[in-house]
Parts: sequence; structure tokens; C-alpha cells
Amino acid sequence: MRKLFIAGNWKMNLTLAKSVDLATGLKQNFPAATSAQVALIPAFVHLAAVRQIIQDTPMALGAQDVYFEKPGAFTGEVSTEMLKELGVKYVLVGHSERRHILGETDPLLNKKLRAAINAGLTAILCVGETIEQRKANRTEVVVGEQLTRDLAQVPNEALDAGHLVIAYEPVWAIGTGLTATPAQAQEVHAFIRGELRRLFGSDRADRIQIQYGGSAKKANAAELLAQPDIDGLLVGGASLIVEEFIAMVRAAKEVKK
Repeated sequence: MRKLFIAGNWKMNLTLAKSVDLATGLKQNFPAATSAQVALIPAFVHLAAVRQIIQDTPMALGAQDVYFEKPGAFTGEVSTEMLKELGVKYVLVGHSERRHILGETDPLLNKKLRAAINAGLTAILCVGETIEQRKANRTEVVVGEQLTRDLAQVPNEALDAGHLVIAYEPVWAIGTGLTATPAQAQEVHAFIRGELRRLFGSDRADRIQIQYGGSAKKANAAELLAQPDIDGLLVGGASLIVEEFIAMVRAAKEVKK
């Protein structure tokens, strides 16, 4: 049985003081005895402060990006070693904003993903299609190509150790207020599960968590999480609101599959 996994991506938001306030509010309101995994993913510059607040809670720490080289002359980048020193467990790879705004390519993302998992971090690989690609009925082609290219040469040992999570985030539903219906999301998640079976075999594919990301909020969390191949939520804007994010954690606690 795959655990549900709720992660909050704070993106390039919040001051240090507001990040501390948010982490504190989440800690104070965190539901008891939840079986879901939960992670907070603040900006790099706030990782240490957030870690100090949540270190004695069930919440784990994630980073929004990573570089694939060992420490050296790479101005502005952050290494796996630096993240691990800060207590980071998860790292986003290939978020749609990095793909479509910052121009990151599949070969680059493959290097980042392999560097993260080889360092013992758990990579959350984000895949998804634009509205133009969905209208052209290319969702499965696009997502399938992303998975094949980004997961090339990933060792089975990393999967066996649980160092890979997939997040399906339709680009057209990120920050727009639009959300894939539970049926639409499940359809793509089932396709992703099938692609993972093709790449890694059924046993490993059936253990990999696949999150949904795309304007997820408390109003639709329970229905999304009830789908058979949706194993959690990668939450954007709603993760900046204590009540919203905690409601999604509670929804994960109540879902029975």
C-alpha cells in the first residue's frame, strides 16, 4: 500500500518572517496521528529557519531545485551536499515553471534527478502538458517522453529505496485556478503508472508514489486523493495558507483506498 504524500511548494514567496510564521502555524495545527507523509518546500534562503521549526514534527523538508555537479565554481547553484547538510529530504526536479519559464531541458533534468537520488535525496519529478498539447490530444505523448528522457539510467536501487516520486502537474492548471477533474487526473496517473511499469517493471512501478499538482486545494483534495493512482498532492498557492494546507493533510488522513 502506497502512503499518501502531501507536499507544499512555497515557490518564490514569503519573507523570512512570514516563512517562520507559516511553518509555526502548520506545526501548531498539524493533525495528530496522520498516516500521510508531509513535506514543506520553502525557498533556499529559508530552509534552515523552517527546519528549526519542524524538526520535531512529522513534516519533512524539501528544496525547490538542485544542481548536478559536486561543489565547485558554479555561481548561484546549490549542491546535493548543501541540501543534505540542511536536513533536506526531498527535492523538486523539473517543475513546470523551471521547464517553461526558465527553459530547463530533459537532459539537464535527468542529470539533476540522478544527482539527487545518488546522493540519497528523494527526487520529486514533475511532468505535465500545456493547454495546447492537451487540446491536440498529445498529453500521453508529452508525458511519456518526459518520463523516458528524465528517468534514463536511473538505477533500480534508487527505486527500491524509495528515492523517486512522480508529480503530474498539468501546466494549464498551475496558478490558473483551473483543476483537472478527478477523472482527468486519474486517467493521466494511470498512464504514468503504465509507463513506469514499462520502464521499471510492475513491482517497482506499483510502489512509486504519483502526486497530483495543479491548483489543488481543500475543496477538491478528498476527491482527488480517492482516485486509485493518485497518491498525494503537490500543492502550490494553497500551501501558503495554514487552514488550506492542514485541511488537505486531514483529507489524506480520512481517505480510504
